Amino acid sequence: MSETNRAARSDGDEEQVSGAEVIAQALKTQDVEYMFGIVGIPVTEIAVAAQKMGIRYVGMRNEQAACYAASAIGYLTGRPGVCLVVSGPGLIHALGGMANANMNCWPLIVIGGSSERSQETMGAFQEFPQAVRSSIYGRPGACYVDIPADFVNLQVNVNSVRYMECCTPPPVSMAETSAICMAATVIRNAKKPLLIIGKGAAYAHAEEGIRKLVERCKLPFLPTPMGKGVIPDNHPNCVAAARSRALQFADVIVLFGARLNWILHFGLPPRYQPDVKFIQVDICAEELGNNVKPAVTLLGDINAVTKQELASQKSLPMNYYTVFYHVQEQLPRDCFVVSEGANTMDIGRTVLQNYLPRHRLDAGTFGTMGVGLGFAIAAAILAKARNTGQRVICVEGDSAFGFSGMEVETICRYNLPIILLVVNNNGIYQGFDVDSWQEMLKFGDATAVAPPVCLLPNSHYEQVMTAFGGKGYFVQTPEELQKSLRESLADTTAPSLINIMIEPQATRKAQDFHWLTRSKI
Repeated sequence: MSETNRAARSDGDEEQVSGAEVIAQALKTQDVEYMFGIVGIPVTEIAVAAQKMGIRYVGMRNEQAACYAASAIGYLTGRPGVCLVVSGPGLIHALGGMANANMNCWPLIVIGGSSERSQETMGAFQEFPQAVRSSIYGRPGACYVDIPADFVNLQVNVNSVRYMECCTPPPVSMAETSAICMAATVIRNAKKPLLIIGKGAAYAHAEEGIRKLVERCKLPFLPTPMGKGVIPDNHPNCVAAARSRALQFADVIVLFGARLNWILHFGLPPRYQPDVKFIQVDICAEELGNNVKPAVTLLGDINAVTKQELASQKSLPMNYYTVFYHVQEQLPRDCFVVSEGANTMDIGRTVLQNYLPRHRLDAGTFGTMGVGLGFAIAAAILAKARNTGQRVICVEGDSAFGFSGMEVETICRYNLPIILLVVNNNGIYQGFDVDSWQEMLKFGDATAVAPPVCLLPNSHYEQVMTAFGGKGYFVQTPEELQKSLRESLADTTAPSLINIMIEPQATRKAQDFHWLTRSKI
């Protein structure tokens, strides 16, 4: 006798509940509020049941973008977002998002359907609390839960199902008292101390404590890309304007939830003093001592200068700095900033300011391209649900936009408060103008003569937005940029995409290494 028939016969006329409903209730019990995915056999019923339980379901167009969005929800809320996928290719497409979540340490639960198999008890549903706990305890990350097809449609007596209580927030662990005293001594004796604030500090909601430490001890600080906003970028103690000098001349560096990876040049000379002392604060014991040996382990504006030098440039086409200067002038202080691309993201990190924690999302530790629209959708869904009136400004390079551009349909379908800025230089890093492109094609087929970094010049990406009912703008001057952004911010009835044409050969400002030796901090 099949499991379904056995359950139905033994339960008689008592109220029945399906496996999909049990799954949805288990997720709801664990305070899961958002689910992203693409439905299909056998997970469609799970999405339907989740909506009935009050979980917000966002249907995406690609499992990869869905996984990016779900992981971003986990970072922004502290409770894991769910990505719902089918087995086989669906799960494989989600792997990029799972890897990105693990590298960024963001809580995520991926639920996938699989082929039928016999189930002896309801015990398998007990894995949900464990999955939630695993995704948020210690260093957050991705978890995968496999749901057999026959389990989704299995009918059982509603009274026979036992739901685990909501997984409590992670326990708060404190560092050893002796290590705290040692760290205080090292900082007290430092001549050029520096605090580096990572996204781990943002995730831990440590902004108030870190701000007090900075202001009471008069300590300079440097945020990592997604640590921006834990303390506002315009704080007088922020040394982001002299990042290289701050790193190179500091004699004591305190790492708050920041890893010494490629973003921080691995903590090694010549970017740092050979005898610099690191004080490492991290939730993950395995991270302590990576790349360099810390002095103490505790378990438990180039902005302004760049704007002054480059923003006054009036020649056309615009460059990155001109664009970001005019964008920064109009950005709401409470907006979410999502950024991805090569030069677009790198320059935007130093020019576009944040004033609130957990309001900056970019390619992160894994350097992943294609995350932008998924991240923006997650932030916008959250802002809309909280009824805060906040806008999401998603700044994309033209190449980066291509990775997930069709998610514009998702943005329009849910009428999300997103303004997409596509900084278009006709290529990856750089491209050609229309005349140069056409001249080049005289010498052969594009596959033979076009440099691999080139994209089709003057592509009208704004028409992707208008095709789905949003507002699209094609701008080439600062005045057009200012006007289109002003109109987009004023219009809260529809999403917008501003296609911003810049100099195809535009690049970031070359770093002048000589100024590093002129004076010390």
